[in-house]
Amino acid sequence: MNKMNSLIQKIQNLKNQDIKNVIDLRVREFSELGKKSSNEIFKELCFCLLTANYSASGGVRIQNEIGDGFLNLNETELAKKLAVLGHRFPNARAKFIFEAQKHKDNIKEILNQYSTDNEKREWLVKNIKGLGFKEASHFLRNIGFNNLAIIDFHIIDILVKNNLIDKPKNKSLTIKKYLEIENTLKELAYKTKLSFGELDLYLWYMETGKVLK
Repeated sequence: MNKMNSLIQKIQNLKNQDIKNVIDLRVREFSELGKKSSNEIFKELCFCLLTANYSASGGVRIQNEIGDGFLNLNETELAKKLAVLGHRFPNARAKFIFEAQKHKDNIKEILNQYSTDNEKREWLVKNIKGLGFKEASHFLRNIGFNNLAIIDFHIIDILVKNNLIDKPKNKSLTIKKYLEIENTLKELAYKTKLSFGELDLYLWYMETGKVLK
């Protein structure tokens, strides 16, 4: 029996439940966000910068509190805000967001210059400090690009539990290891007839009982 079959069956079962409607709605919301202005898309980039080594729910809360402040607050102001709002790394994240502000008015146009999601991810990792493969993939999914895997510890845990990968020795994945795991998820996405973006939401729900972003 294929090791993947058990997990495929669990996902197929979820696709027949009400959670499918919640996930479908979230995917449509991501697509709609991707049609908005560079400024709106930049605010989502800031959310993804915040979630690295932090919680997604905490990132959502802080994003809602700061809002347009991501576009115009300086590094010191951002650090103070993030500290008051309880972020684990207020100074480092403020620095990353402030440095990224130079792209706030044209991030959409920059990404649209690249024809594939992989090329978009490469540009982000090279040009936005604080974005690794996971965070860049997360950001792109959240603005409607669904062809990349978001590999965090929740996804790794579920793959390990289902004997699809060995537990990585290091918490921080090398690019080579990230791409290896992405290939495993690619097969799973193909067999469940889901995009990477949809698959991530199903797996996240299985592991946490939540559908965030």
